[in-house]
Amino acid sequence: MNNREVAKVFSDTADLLEIKGEAIYRVLAYRKAAESLSSLGEDINETARTGRLRDIPGVGEAIASKIDELLTTGKISFYEKLAAEIPPTLVEILKVGDVGPKKAARFWRELGITTLAELEAAARAGRLRGLSGMGEKSEARILESIQALGRRESDRISIGVAWPAAQGFLERLKDLPGVAAAEAGGRLRRMRETVGDLDLIVASDAPRPVMQAFLEFPEVERVRGQGETKASVVLHDGLRVQLWVHPEAHFGTALQYATGSQAHNVRLRELALDKGLSLSEHGFKRKTGKEIRCAEEEEVYRTLGLPWIPPEMREDRGEVRAALEGRLPVPVALSDLKGELHAHSDWSDGSTSIEGMARAAAGLGLQYLVISDHSRSLGVANGLSIERLREQRKVISAAQKAVRDVRLLQGAEVEILADGRLDYPDEVLAELDLVVASLHTSLRQPREKVTARLLNAIRNPHVDIVGHPTGRMIGGREAADLDMEAILAAAIDHDIALEINANPERLDLNDAHARRLIELGGLLAINTDAHHPDHIGFRLYGVGVARRAWAPAEAVVNTWPVDRLMGWLGGRG
Repeated sequence: MNNREVAKVFSDTADLLEIKGEAIYRVLAYRKAAESLSSLGEDINETARTGRLRDIPGVGEAIASKIDELLTTGKISFYEKLAAEIPPTLVEILKVGDVGPKKAARFWRELGITTLAELEAAARAGRLRGLSGMGEKSEARILESIQALGRRESDRISIGVAWPAAQGFLERLKDLPGVAAAEAGGRLRRMRETVGDLDLIVASDAPRPVMQAFLEFPEVERVRGQGETKASVVLHDGLRVQLWVHPEAHFGTALQYATGSQAHNVRLRELALDKGLSLSEHGFKRKTGKEIRCAEEEEVYRTLGLPWIPPEMREDRGEVRAALEGRLPVPVALSDLKGELHAHSDWSDGSTSIEGMARAAAGLGLQYLVISDHSRSLGVANGLSIERLREQRKVISAAQKAVRDVRLLQGAEVEILADGRLDYPDEVLAELDLVVASLHTSLRQPREKVTARLLNAIRNPHVDIVGHPTGRMIGGREAADLDMEAILAAAIDHDIALEINANPERLDLNDAHARRLIELGGLLAINTDAHHPDHIGFRLYGVGVARRAWAPAEAVVNTWPVDRLMGWLGGRG
C-alpha cells in the first residue's frame, strides 16, 4: 500500500469514530495520523521496515501498531470492527455541506440512509424535513449541496487564483471607515496548494457597516448567510468568501484561530490549559474569569511562552515543540531571493524576448536571471536545436549589454528522455552556464524505470537542478511514481538542487518532499518556470512551499549572491 492509501484508512477511521460519537481526542488522533501519513516525504513501507513509524508526527505506539498491521495484512482489525458497527459509506455523506457527523448519524439511525444517493433521494422525496430540527429550507440546502458536490470538488481553486482574489478584497476592506486591520486566514494564509473558499478577518469596533459594505461589493452574487459578525457569500465566478469582523482588542486571537490549522490550535489550547488559561478566538480567560485580550497575534504566542510561529508552519508537525525548545528555524522569505534560475523566452514557448525577460527581472530587483529554454526533443514547446542554442548565446550577450542591472546566464531546460538519456550531449551541456533537467514525457512508466531516468540525470556532472521533479500538475496530472527517498539521497550525494517550481499549477516539489530534503541536508531552488514577465511574480507561491518545508534561506541556492552561485556552478562541472 502507498502513503495515500494508508492515510485514507486512518482518515475514514476518524470520520467513523466521529459519527459514532467517540471522544474528540480519539478522532483527532486518527485525523492527525492521516494528515501526517499523506504528507510523509518517504515511502511508508520503508519507514515501517526501518522501524521509524513512531518518528512520524502524531503516530504513537497504538497507531504505529495499526499501520504495521495494515501494511502486513492489508487491513486493520479495529477498522473492520468499526465498519461492522457504522456503515463506511456514511463517510461519503460528510462531504455534503451542512451535514456533520451528528447529522449523518441521525440520517442513518432514523431514516436508514447510508449513501449519498439515498440521501439525495430522501431529500427529493421530502423525507428529511420530518426530522426534528430540520425543515424545508435545510432540506433544500442539503439538496443544493449534493448537486454542487461534484462541481465543488473539481472547483477547489489553486492558490494562484485565491491569493490575488483575497488581496483585492483585503485592500478594499482596509480602506473602509472603522477598519483597523484585515487579513486572510485559513488554508490561504498557511499557503496550502488549493482552497475551497476565502476566509477574511477584519478588526473593527463597528462591524455592521463593514459587513454591509462587504455584501455590496460588485463581485457578490448571493449571500449564503449573515450574522452580527460573520457573512458568507458566493461570487459570480463561484468562489465562496467568508468574512469575520472582530473588535480590535480581540483581533490577534481571532486571526490566530481563523488561520489554523485545527491540530495546531488544539496544541495551543493544551498549552493554555497547562498555564491555567482557556483560549478561544475571543482571547484568553483565567480560572477567575479575568480576560486577557490580544490585539496582535504575536501576543497570543507570547502569552503561551512561545515565539511567533509563521502561519505556513502551523500544521502540528513539531513546530510548537521546536518553538518551546528554541529550535524553530527562520524560514526563507521572498526578500531573500536574489535570482531566477528557470525562465523561458520566445526562443521556445515563452511569450517575451530575452531582453524583455531581463528588464522584468531587473525591475523586480533580481541580481541574476537564467534563460533556460526547452531542449530540442520537446517539439511542442519549440525546443532549441544545438545550432539555435548556440545562436541564442549571442542574443543573450546582446541583451546583457542593453540591460546591465541583472546578470544574464544561459541555461537550458533539458529533457530527460524516455530511455534515460539527456536531450543534449555532454559537450553541449558543458557550454551552458546552468542545466535544468526535467521530465515532461513518459511519466507513467513503472516506478523503477522512471526513477532510474531521474537518477541518471542527477548523476550527470553537468546537471545543476532537477526541474519540477515529480512532473505533477495540481488537479490535472498525478506525480510520477518515483522512489523519492532515492532521488533525495542522490541529489545530496551529487550536490545538485531540486526545484520547487513556483507555478501554482505545479508547486513541485511539494512541501513534504522539500522538508525531507532539508532534513537530510540538501539544496533547493525556488524557480518560477516563467513563460511571461508576470510569471516571475509566482516566486511568492514557491516561497510559501519552502516556508511550509521549514527551509532556511541558506538552503535555497538562488538566495545566494551571484559570486557564490557561480562558484557552486563552477565547482560542480
